[in-house]
Amino acid sequence: MTASPHNGRRQPADQVTMRRNNLALVLRHLRDAGPRSRARISVETGLNRGTVSSLVAELIDRGLVRDGDVQRGGSVGRPGQTVELDGRGIGGIGVEINVDYVTALVLDLADTVVFDQRVALDVPALPPAAVLDAVTDLTVRALAECSRHGITPVGLTLAIPALVDADAGVVAFAPNLHWTKVSVVAGLVGRLTARLGPPAFPVQVDNDANLAALGEYAMGGEAGTPDLVYLTGETGVGGGVMVDGRLLRGAEGFSGEIGHMPLNPGGNLCGCGRRGCWETMVGLAALLRLAATPDDPVCDPSLDLEQRLDTIRARARARDARTLDALHLVGTALGLGASILINVFNPRVLVLGGYFANLAEFLLDPMLGEMRGRVIAPDAGACQVVASTLGFAAASRGGAHVALEAVLDDPTIAAARHMA
Repeated sequence: MTASPHNGRRQPADQVTMRRNNLALVLRHLRDAGPRSRARISVETGLNRGTVSSLVAELIDRGLVRDGDVQRGGSVGRPGQTVELDGRGIGGIGVEINVDYVTALVLDLADTVVFDQRVALDVPALPPAAVLDAVTDLTVRALAECSRHGITPVGLTLAIPALVDADAGVVAFAPNLHWTKVSVVAGLVGRLTARLGPPAFPVQVDNDANLAALGEYAMGGEAGTPDLVYLTGETGVGGGVMVDGRLLRGAEGFSGEIGHMPLNPGGNLCGCGRRGCWETMVGLAALLRLAATPDDPVCDPSLDLEQRLDTIRARARARDARTLDALHLVGTALGLGASILINVFNPRVLVLGGYFANLAEFLLDPMLGEMRGRVIAPDAGACQVVASTLGFAAASRGGAHVALEAVLDDPTIAAARHMA
């Protein structure tokens, strides 16, 4: 909502819009550039000092920024007090549905994790309605934690390994979940409404790899790298591509389906119905097929995924021959596909997510060996390959980060505490 003006009279719409835009400008500047004095904000944004002081006062009143340290530094004149991002009372919710689990995570505006919970779930074995029931239960727990901490949610983003029609809130096709044309946003909103009443925040859906790439760009180990490729390693394999600091979506929003590059046309059947897709060579199912028998506990989707991967890592460290051979084959195939991505996009960093990050100590050597022999540019195009520091939370973190965009676009969403 838009705050009432101090004098109680209605302002012209263009004046209200201009102030809202200027509030957003200052808030984003503090988020991106870090603590600043009011004078420095004025210089860097082009707004006059009086306007900046008024805007900062309102952002403080809305709980979005706070006064920080006093700057001294030996400069002439009165020391200036910095202003820094606050936002402890504002939260974004990221929810992920994947093959083996569902996750919910809450971030405040300073990217502090307030709630993070993952539940093991054999999603392909369940109808979409049952999965959305489980997601609703988890979301209700996240909202209860927000309430306990005095946090107002400003948005929820649902991450799914799928082709997504984001505008319609529909999963168009999720081969590894066996979903086609599922109205996930309407389904989740309807369930939340039945439990708690209509959500007071927007709910949206996006591809998990795209959201993970945004999460890495915003808060990962290589945050701020403008040209970055993120690889998600789950049962499915997807990619999020950042070019010059912007997510590459494609003409219809369906880019990033790199797991379905046909690298072995006569190979294993993929969940998409085609043969020899890259994910049949490097996805989690491929690793498990190579490393274990079907009755091995590491193949049980009802068990926590990280615990299963811990078992595989322990076997590799114990020099189990079958496990090491499987990891070498997957790592080599990972390098094959990665070389194509590097040749096409020439990223500065390629981030390995999901199980690739979890088992990176065994995958990186064969991957880099294959990659360096296939990338045309010298020194693999100067591309650095790193394991994600966000782990399996990358997509939910990215989703929460995107949800917080609502208050960055319109800071007046956050209720004023003292303004009349």
